Amino acid sequence: MKPLLRNIIALPAGIIAGGLLNSSIVFIGNAVFPTGIDPNDYEAYAQVIPTLSMEYFIFPFLAHALGTLFGAYIASKVAVSYQLLWSLLIGGFFLVGGITAISMFGGPTWFMILDLTIAYIPMAYLGYKFASK
Repeated sequence: MKPLLRNIIALPAGIIAGGLLNSSIVFIGNAVFPTGIDPNDYEAYAQVIPTLSMEYFIFPFLAHALGTLFGAYIASKVAVSYQLLWSLLIGGFFLVGGITAISMFGGPTWFMILDLTIAYIPMAYLGYKFASK
């Protein structure tokens, strides 16, 4: 496959791979710690989030961090050049998603700080580092 085509494919491949892993982890988290709320009912979900204890935020954090890590890893492996750039673009893409989710649902302050500072850009960089070995 031509290098330019691989570089073009790197971003959507990373987004899709990271998004699938993220969704899978959230799904597992909802099975392990059920809230009794339909995850597709955003209004009900936003109302219940402030009442949830710490363990309910473990899987969302893992989903965001591991989804970003895996997406960045895949993007870096697919790309022929500028692997760090593609990985950080994945991190930026998922960071925008994280900011959107927090603005919609909120959450405890500790979770919002942890999520926005650790789960995206640092994990994207780590995905790049893993891929470059």
